[in-house]
This record gives sequence, structure tokens and C-alpha cells, in this order.
Amino acid sequence: MKIFTSNQIHELDHYTMEHEPIRSIDLMERAAKALTRAITSKWDSQKPVIVFAGPGNNGGDALAVARMLSEQSYQVSVYLFNINNKLSEDCAANKKRILDAHRIKDFTEVIDEFDPPQLEANMLVIDGLFGSGLNKPLAGGFASLVKYINQSPSTIVSIDVPSGLMTEDNTYNVRANIIRADVTLTLQQKKLAFLFPENQQFIGELKILDIRLSEEGIRKMDAQFVVLEETEVRTLMIPRNEFSHKGNMGTALIVAGSYGMAGAAILATKACLRSGAGKVIVRTPRRNNDVMQISVPEAIINPDHDEKYFSETVDSDDVDAMAIGPGLRQQENTAIALISQIRRTQAPTVVDADGLNMLANHRAWLQQLPKNIIMTPHPKEFDRLNGSPCADSYERLSKARDMAEHLHAYIILKGHYSALCLPNGNVIFNSTGNAGMATAGSGDVLTGIITGLLARGYKHADACAVGMYLHGLAGDLAARQLGMESLMASDIIQFLPQAFKRLND
Repeated sequence: MKIFTSNQIHELDHYTMEHEPIRSIDLMERAAKALTRAITSKWDSQKPVIVFAGPGNNGGDALAVARMLSEQSYQVSVYLFNINNKLSEDCAANKKRILDAHRIKDFTEVIDEFDPPQLEANMLVIDGLFGSGLNKPLAGGFASLVKYINQSPSTIVSIDVPSGLMTEDNTYNVRANIIRADVTLTLQQKKLAFLFPENQQFIGELKILDIRLSEEGIRKMDAQFVVLEETEVRTLMIPRNEFSHKGNMGTALIVAGSYGMAGAAILATKACLRSGAGKVIVRTPRRNNDVMQISVPEAIINPDHDEKYFSETVDSDDVDAMAIGPGLRQQENTAIALISQIRRTQAPTVVDADGLNMLANHRAWLQQLPKNIIMTPHPKEFDRLNGSPCADSYERLSKARDMAEHLHAYIILKGHYSALCLPNGNVIFNSTGNAGMATAGSGDVLTGIITGLLARGYKHADACAVGMYLHGLAGDLAARQLGMESLMASDIIQFLPQAFKRLND
């Protein structure tokens, strides 16, 4: 699924109008019908409706919805804000349709002073003040209105975008001046801002309504942001040859663990094996040898000379992929061994966890990283790599995109919608996963999955995309059976076979 910017959304509207063809007012009517269906399917006509409409096309949508609800015997009150005495053409047309219909008796056009209605708990408020075209924070009277709506006990439904929320960058927005919707009925597709955790408080329950914008236009329009879907992941899967043997299924090297943190190495290794690698070699401190041999007998253990830490590089000439970082801790001799191991390894490499933290402590080393390196930071790990905290998820994503382009790297910003930043500046968001996966070791499992796929022969971008999706899908399957509260990282590994089976079937 492509995620378009606000400018692209308006371009797609115009493309639809030109090529369907359809008039702008009729496209608005189509959208209003979809919005009305969504509202009437959830709330019956016994619920009083208060509509707040702005002067633009979002307000036009709201007026059309108000008219359609009144035609279905809903008790509707409308407040149209026209303080500059300038309505968009379609908003003005829908105002005329309401007045001509004589069905809505409580219609107020606000030009100067506004006496707000009493909002009760049994009421439904429809927010149609501002949509995807907003490009600056709300202020003045509109900010006061938003605060008044937010403090009411009424149920709030926002049309397309909660008023005050910008569709992409809200870094410098005034969050107190954004509608906190209970339900957001967005048109045609998700907006980029919907994918960031700090914006969920404004969106509430999200429903995407298909208003039949041009499929041809959607196909032709390039998008820098996409959401990964199962149909696409299926096309990336590499089938296993019937005559395969462990020698041609790839050899992975896992450099992980320290004394007391053998679990990170175990989880990454098991996940790597479960992801199809023919052979996995684990470089880990000598004291971890016995627990590794017992926990993962399928792996080959190459113990470090140091009892407690990774301290010396290991030969990687014959490996097809490497993961380095989980559970290493951050001793200085470990950091030196880390950068030496990364520089000498010619195979595709995944850096995670303490590997990222050590790079953050030696930021000059970032310039020594090989092209196409894969890094999988969570937000705080990325901020350390960046050298300073990011104000919000949009800024963090922008910085990660810049870093991926500059280093020619693949950076996965982990989160509910994990974001894969590609070297060309594009971003792929993952659509699987759940809150139960917010547990220690989950990232180690992702590292192991991606490394296993790389060893199997997947290209860098495909290994990252498929790995993110499989990781989340296995977590979803685990949560379905075990519940989110009890989910552990090892459960994700346990359900990886089902995830693979679903995609391969």
C-alpha cells in the first residue's frame, strides 16, 4: 500500500477527476456516502449529531454527511465556520444543498462571534474543520474550539484527519490544539502521520474508506513511503530446491553474547536456524559454550579466548551472512574487535543492540562501515547513533533516511510500524506485529531471522522486508494463541514455522 503526501493526495484527486471523469462536487458526494455509511453502521439515529465544518473541502465533506444523515432521520445540528467569508467552491455548493433541502433546522454559519453548543455524553461530534491540506498549527478561535471539543464527554469522529494534525510532519505542532478523535474515518489510504506512536492519541480507532480514487493514478504515482502487504511478501519468498543440502543453504556467523547474556546469542541463533540457514556458527565467550551447546545443539560453537567477552575476530571468509551485536556488552576491547570484524567480513552483515551502541560511542567508525550494511536500532539506539535525541518519530525517520542514503545502508527503525529506510531514500513500513512483542529478546530474534534469510541468498532489501514481516507475523500468531501479556521472545521463534508455512502456502 502506497502512502502519499498531502500534495500527492490532491494530485490523485485531480487525476481521478480528469480521467474517470468526475466532477469535484460528485467526488465529494461519493466520499460523503462512504463516510455516512461508516457512521450509520456504528451509531443509530437516536444519537444526536453535532457537525463542525470548516471553510475548505473537509468542511464540504462534513456538510454533505450532515445532509445525508438528516435524510436518514438523524437529528443534526451544523456549525459552519466562515470567519473570512470565503468558502471553497465545493463547500459553498454543499452549504446551498443543505439550505435548499430545508431538512436541517439547526444550521449556524459562524462569521464572527460563536456561542458553542452544550456537548453531552450521548452526542456524536463530527469533526470536519480541517483535513489533509493543513500546513500550520491551529491558533486563535479554532484552537479554542478544538480544546472545547476535546474536553467534552461526546464521542468524536474525525473526517479524513483529526483537525489540527498535519499529514506528515508534526514536529513543531501544538499538540494541545489537535482534535482527539475516538474514531478517524480516513479516505482511501493511511496518512504518514498515522504510523507514528505519538499521534495515536489523536486518531483513536482508524477506519480506511475506499472512495474509488483512480487505480491507474495510484499505480502511476511514485511513493517514497509504502506499507508492506502479504501479497507482496509472498512474491519475495525463495522456494527451497528439492535437491538442497546444508552446504548450499547458506552459512551464517552469529557474533553475540557475553557472560550473563548468553540468552541473546541463543535467541538470535535459534531464529537464524528457523529461518532456513543451512549452518550457523556462533562466536561467543568461552563461558557460554556449555549453555549454547545444550540450548542450540544444531549450532557450531566457536568460543572466544576470553572467558566473558567477545575480544578477537573470527575467520569469516566462508560465511554467507553475519550478525553481530546482541548481548555483547560494551567493553572497549569488544568495541575494537567489533569494528575489526565488520571491516574484515565480506558477507552481508546485520548490526544490532550493543553493536549499535558501540558504534554510537565511536561515531567516526560509521564512515568505515561497508556499503549495504544492515542496522536494526530501536528509537533510543538510533538517537545514540544520530548523536542527539530526536524530537519525535517524524524527525527520527527523516534522520534515518538521511543516514541510510549517506552510508548506503539499510536501517530498520523498530517499532509498531517498523520502518525500513533504504539507500535510495524510500521507506517500507511493516504491517505485522503487536504490543506483546515489546519484550526483551524480540530484537535478537529479528536479527537472527534477517541473518538467516541473507545466508539463504535473499537480497539485502528483500531479507529486511521479509524478515520484518515474518517476525511480526510470528508474533501475531503467537499472540493469537497465547495472548499478548504472556508473549516472550522465544514464542516468536516457536511460531516462525507457522509464519513461513502461511507465506509459502
